[in-house]
Amino acid sequence: MQPLLQNLAEMTTHRDHLRLEVSVLSTIFSLGRMLQVRSLELFSLAGALRVRPRCWSEDGRIVCSPHEAADDPGALELEQMPELDQCIRERGASAERSMNGEHVLWLPVWLGDHVATCLEVTRSRRITQHQREVITGVFLVYQNYQSLLDYSERDALTGLLNRKTFDEQFARYSELPGGDKESGQWLAVIDIDHFKLVNDRFGHLYGDEVLILLANRLRAQFRSQDRIFRFGGEEFVVLLRSISLEHARAALERLRAAIEAHEFPQIGHITISIGFAAATLDTPVEIIGRADQALYHAKEHGRNQVRFYDDLVASGELQSKVAHSDIELF
Repeated sequence: MQPLLQNLAEMTTHRDHLRLEVSVLSTIFSLGRMLQVRSLELFSLAGALRVRPRCWSEDGRIVCSPHEAADDPGALELEQMPELDQCIRERGASAERSMNGEHVLWLPVWLGDHVATCLEVTRSRRITQHQREVITGVFLVYQNYQSLLDYSERDALTGLLNRKTFDEQFARYSELPGGDKESGQWLAVIDIDHFKLVNDRFGHLYGDEVLILLANRLRAQFRSQDRIFRFGGEEFVVLLRSISLEHARAALERLRAAIEAHEFPQIGHITISIGFAAATLDTPVEIIGRADQALYHAKEHGRNQVRFYDDLVASGELQSKVAHSDIELF
């Protein structure tokens, strides 16, 4: 019991979802030599719900996939795991399968009405009642702590990732190769044009509704591997992953056009301006500074447009430098 309590105490020291996930897998793995554990990530791709192993036990330790979800060769459609598929469709707490001497227990991690992660425990013998109770107890601690982490990372109004989460998320994804024209990373800063007039004329309740509807449009527009943040006020940031420059430009332009065409209740039509830049291995300050420069250029030259930093530098409309002292992010 003492090692289990120590593992639980260590598990709740983490402030990062992936490290917490590795810790809970290690805790469950330590419960028995015949146990194998995996964490499964659920994500949408081309309209289909897919699942892939994100971390798993191997040779006595926990290892994690080096791949992004959409590019993982180990991913498959959820319907190929019928017991888990049915469990999630029915909003169940667990699913099991016994076949060919292998016994599997799945425990989906429900955050509200959404599942993005599932724990899988496999044993060559049937999982005993005592083991199941202990595993379920550890899982419930994990799920509750995941909910607390998720709440602390999100903006209360829109449910998007918040500004304080940006540094950690950006550092993790910018470590992968990016910024090339074939399959890079791109950071976009999005700002609602004349948003102060909306608040002044219609009041903050209608202003908040605009922010919520824009957040919903951002979720619908971008993919599961992209990351969307609300930086506060009317400013949003999107980190687009593993996508060509032209596809990134087209996605941002579709967003701009969709917002321009949408009629907001009571308010009518609004527009947004967008500046974006390559998310290379430079510091977050430098990259977001370039995107900000492109955004300000769009604001100063008519608004309601998408501008790319490198294009503006190539045309001589912007100087190719960002001074650290000129930008105050944190």
